[in-house]
Formats: sequence, structure tokens, C-alpha cells
Amino acid sequence: MTMASASAPLDFHFKFTTVTGYFLQDDPNTDPDNFDYVTSNFGLIPRSYNSDTEFDPESRKTQWERFAYHISKLNRESNPETQFKLLFLGRHGEGVHNVAERRYGTELWDCYWSLQDGDETGTWVDARLTDVGISQAETANQAWKTQIENKIPSPESYYVSPLNRCLATASITFRNLGLPLTEPFRPVIKELLRETIGLHTCDSRSSKTAIAEEYPEYQFEAGFAEEDPLYDSELRESDSARDVRLRNLLLDVFAHDASTVVSLTAHSGAITSVLEVVGHRRFALMTGAVIPVLVRAERVAGPSPPVKVEPPTRAPVCPGGRL
Repeated sequence: MTMASASAPLDFHFKFTTVTGYFLQDDPNTDPDNFDYVTSNFGLIPRSYNSDTEFDPESRKTQWERFAYHISKLNRESNPETQFKLLFLGRHGEGVHNVAERRYGTELWDCYWSLQDGDETGTWVDARLTDVGISQAETANQAWKTQIENKIPSPESYYVSPLNRCLATASITFRNLGLPLTEPFRPVIKELLRETIGLHTCDSRSSKTAIAEEYPEYQFEAGFAEEDPLYDSELRESDSARDVRLRNLLLDVFAHDASTVVSLTAHSGAITSVLEVVGHRRFALMTGAVIPVLVRAERVAGPSPPVKVEPPTRAPVCPGGRL
């Protein structure tokens, strides 16, 4: 099975680090289970920056304006091998597969139901959003509108998983915002940004043709295959392999995209791996939630240090060996 964890050797890699002290989510005292990104300005901490005296000596700028200037100052004053990017990581809204897992319980979901195409209520192959999931994406849209009034820095690049629940969430979240580069909204679909690969039919994607027909304004990254090249009905990607895959995704973005502010619409597993790769504390997101992360990337000569990658796994055996 190809898990996209392998890539052509490069003569450099990035050392990724989360720059803490700017968002509540990277504070160990913040409880992920009770955190509301909407009412907390996406978690931006009210504080001063050492760039305030030159940018806002009369204290008239918003927190977001001062933070954006601070990031630009960090980039201006860094050596050529170091860059800072502000990543907005958004999880898709609730999908029909999330409802099905709650209905059957995680144990039966993992050992049987996730391997099926659906049940009498419908299908969850390349799962779509529920009405709740649509509402959660609309909440994200309103949250962005509020922060635009607060002068939040606009994403300069938008990336999205090829799975339908993310394509839909991104479309709803960023429509009609009036942000630069979003009219029309044309995010880039990235194969490696998808959920943990294998076994679960909800994590298989539709064909390129089907995606293009439903989202004609979206852009495909170079080399995007017509049919899903990664899904395997027998094996499921390990967490460590997923980490390597998302590291490769970040390497691609940091090496080829000059944008400072980047939006990525993805999944729980993918976001968990991104946070792991950049050294952020674990911070589980509810469906539809958003987490911003300031990342420092230092370009280092030579390939990435070797990491231990666990092999893929097969579906667990159901209680009693069968349903």
C-alpha cells in the first residue's frame, strides 16, 4: 500500500517549531474540551509586542493588526533560511460518518461499520456534511466575518483536503467574505492533506472528474490523479506514517509557497499530525473548529532525519469475532 510517506530525496528539510505565547491554544492551561474559538477571537491573546512602539505608538491599531505587523517584522529580521507562517487549521464540519460512529459506537465502527459503504440511513463513502456540519461551517463563516472587522490578516493561500466534507466546509466557510484572493474562492486541493488513509470507506475520495464537476472553481495540485491512489480497503495508515505524510505536505507548502498566512481545511487526524510535526501541544478540535498556529521553519541542509514509522494495521476483530 502506498501511504504517501515516501518522497523523492531532497537536499534540505525544514525544522518546524511552534512559536508559543500568541494563542490560548498553545497554553497548557487551556482546556481543549471547553474552548470556544469563536468567542475568543480564534484564541489570539491580548498582549503587547516589541514591534508596537514603531507600528502603533498611539495605540490605535487592533490586536490582529499589531500581530500581523509583528509577524512581518519577524520575517524581515530573520536570516534567509528562516521563515514564519501563520497557519489557520480548520476541521471539517460534522459528516454522516461522525453520526454513524456515534450510533454504533467506536468499537463496532472500527471493526465493521467503517468498512461498509453505509447502512439503511444512507452512504458514508467520501462522507458528506450533515445539516449540523453545514451549520458548523456557517458558524466558521460568521466567525471570520467578525474577525475581518477586527482586521485579521487575510489568508494568502488556501489548501483543502480532497475529501468532500472538507471541500464543502471550505466553500461554506470562505464564501462571501470579501477577503482578498477569495472572490472567486479557488483553493488548491492537496492529496496529502486528507484524513488517515485506508480501511474506512468515509476516507476514500471521489474521482477527480466528480470533484471538478461539483467544485469547478477549485484548483488541483499538479499531478492529482483521476482515481484515488492512496485508499486501501485492507490496511490503515499508522499515526507515525500519517505524521510523515503531513510533514511532507508542510515541506511542500513552506518550500514553494511564499505566503505568510495560509489556510488549511482538513481533518482531525491530519490536524493532529500537523500539530505534532510543528511541536504544538495536542489540541483536539471539535468538528468545524479552527486553530491558528504561528510556525517557525528553519531550512536545514540535508534530508530529514530518519524517523520510526509503524506499519499499517488491519481492521480489529469485532467482539466475539463477528457481529
